[in-house]
Amino acid sequence: MPKEKTLCPWALSDPLSRLYHNEEWGLPCHDDHRLFEFLILEGMQAGLSWRTILQKREAMRKAFANFEPKKIIRFNAAKVEKLLQNEKIIRNRLKVNSVIQNAKGFLAIQKEFGNFHTYLWAFVDNKPMVNHWEKSEDVPAKTELSDKLSKDLKKRGFNFVGSTICYAYMQAIGLVNDHLTSCFRHKLCK
Repeated sequence: MPKEKTLCPWALSDPLSRLYHNEEWGLPCHDDHRLFEFLILEGMQAGLSWRTILQKREAMRKAFANFEPKKIIRFNAAKVEKLLQNEKIIRNRLKVNSVIQNAKGFLAIQKEFGNFHTYLWAFVDNKPMVNHWEKSEDVPAKTELSDKLSKDLKKRGFNFVGSTICYAYMQAIGLVNDHLTSCFRHKLCK
């Protein structure tokens, strides 16, 4: 009988979290489209559980034009009102409006840097920061680096990008490897 792989404890709560942990979380990402999607999802998660976001992810992809920033910046007040009636997504007006605002900021960064990942990965000198946490309690909610990223994004007009959200984003897209050292993904996400 094969030995079951050890996972980060938060991933054990349900199959959707396990799948996300095993296939996405912490894997270094350089794809601008996915980087934008994760930025939006992390902002939507503020005050909610990540499980809720995972459950609504497909509906949000559909509602937000598959997270295509060039399409999202054309959303008008009528579109926002329609989104706020969609029970399958997060229906917080501030968060919905932030998706539009963040799409504008995202496109501005792409224009300035050639792409978003060049801008983002410069914060870690283009190499993932690998932490060696043994217990979940050791993992911080934010760091000086997430403070720096948050401050820069806010200066560029982004919303829902506080330091805690930025740190969760950095973890999700692999800027920071915060898989516990006992987790089988720790070595895979370096």
